[in-house]
Amino acid sequence: MELDGGPMLVPTEWTDITPGWMTAALARHHPDATVAGVTLLMCDDGTNRRARIGLTYAAGSGPRTVFLKKVDPAHVALVEATSGLFHEPRLFASCVSLPVDHPLVYMALIDEPGKNWVMVMEDVVDRGAEPRDATRPLTVDQAANGLRGLARLHSRFWGERGVRHPELAWLAPFALWPGLGPAIPIALEKLGDTVSDQVHELGRRIVDDHWVRFIETLSGSPQTVVHGDAHIGNTYVLPNDEVGFLDWQVVRRSNWSIDVGYFLQGAIARRDRRSNERDLLEEYRSHLDLPSDERPDAGEAWLRYRASAAHGLATWLATAADDGAWQRPDISMKLAQRYAAAFVELDTASALAELARR
Repeated sequence: MELDGGPMLVPTEWTDITPGWMTAALARHHPDATVAGVTLLMCDDGTNRRARIGLTYAAGSGPRTVFLKKVDPAHVALVEATSGLFHEPRLFASCVSLPVDHPLVYMALIDEPGKNWVMVMEDVVDRGAEPRDATRPLTVDQAANGLRGLARLHSRFWGERGVRHPELAWLAPFALWPGLGPAIPIALEKLGDTVSDQVHELGRRIVDDHWVRFIETLSGSPQTVVHGDAHIGNTYVLPNDEVGFLDWQVVRRSNWSIDVGYFLQGAIARRDRRSNERDLLEEYRSHLDLPSDERPDAGEAWLRYRASAAHGLATWLATAADDGAWQRPDISMKLAQRYAAAFVELDTASALAELARR
């Protein structure tokens, strides 16, 4: 992309963004728009840096506000080792259609040599979206809508269908993240008696045994494109109760269960999960647009769903141990509690053992 006088660059600071830069960022979707004014309305800088920017126009029309995201230079190594540095901007720069609600991306600008990128996105709040987190769980009906969206996404790229999209050939399989084990005892001490004795007794084995085994099961089955980080904090609810998904930084090729279990076990209250999870899993399975011989049967789906609680538990125990570096402590603790309950109630350990025997 070009600006008058040279190539378009990733801004160092949000205040570096000019009307000319933003005009170029919107040009693909709003070719007649000329931005006259840029106002920084909000910034939230952590592992990634985020900002909401207000826009006025000298000509044409475009969005009233936009949402921007870029990597924090201080956290490049951490993001590379966990979620993947360029996965999200590459996904949207590819212009592949994703059949699930997500923010429209006006521009994804990547500076690979500089290990930097920025995305200019739709501000979904202007569409009436309500971002959610663990303190505001979804209703059962909203969760069902989210699962139908994941079924559409997975169906499009399932198995050999994924080969039809060579622009996504760079997508990697889901792999183990380094360094989770030492965090587990710290998190369990914080959680105290809010999680069961069975979880406390496992300690680091939650990561070193169960989580490792779960991730190993993901490659020995049909692969699809997965969101990869479909916890409730990466969702929003639209006025019609449709559920959309934010933050595609962990997009991968993997087994469907890493999205479905991670989403469902954390997105609704524990009592709602226990009463409805079999029906909700069937809702997902029945909405897979696949021939019957490719669709996982009910027994296979239930087994993989049970096993998936190992991923949510390991991830959110590690997050809860980190004193707010990744998420607010109240959110981390609540999600760790939900996944811990699911791990015990679904007998995840025996589901993993059964998958390992195959």
